[in-house]
Amino acid sequence: MAGRFVYWMNVSLDLQIEAAPGEDGGGDWMRIDEPLHREFNRRAADLALMVQGRRVFEIMESYWPAARDNRSLPEFMQEYGAIWTDKPKILVSRTRTEAPFHTRVIGEDAVHRLAEVRAETDGAIGVGGATLATALLDAGLLDELLLFTHPAILGSGRPLFDEPRPGETRDPVILDLLEQAAYDQGVTLHRYAIRH
Repeated sequence: MAGRFVYWMNVSLDLQIEAAPGEDGGGDWMRIDEPLHREFNRRAADLALMVQGRRVFEIMESYWPAARDNRSLPEFMQEYGAIWTDKPKILVSRTRTEAPFHTRVIGEDAVHRLAEVRAETDGAIGVGGATLATALLDAGLLDELLLFTHPAILGSGRPLFDEPRPGETRDPVILDLLEQAAYDQGVTLHRYAIRH
């Protein structure tokens, strides 16, 4: 069975993923408490593979490997540090040629090569980064959205998907709801399948 590319993201009610450029680690508009983080951990542990753009990878790389052994952090954060560090990953980057922590780097012809990865992988492949997710969506390779929606309206910032390039258009993308849940502090989960 072929793998599934799952774009997993924390979003505001107006589908922004950052209030300001480079909002490393999430802004104060996100409400990530222990039960929600444990849900992140559970889902991340179930992934077959993670695929991340350079910006997302470098944010994760700068924090989570050290977090796994940082006894001053709560256990659930140490756990996520171990999950991220040990999970097989692909970094999509034209500027980096190598990366640590079980990471393979794909540079040129990334969408074609990721299509091959999807065909060879059994299970969910977590996608991190709007640029990468947009490229997979436009290529017809994105399979699911996993959105954790936080009760905030940002009004501006980085959207969930990039706008089409000038002169290009994007057809409407039709989704089917697969799962929904509610968490403390008004955070909701919606998981959608993308109709191909």
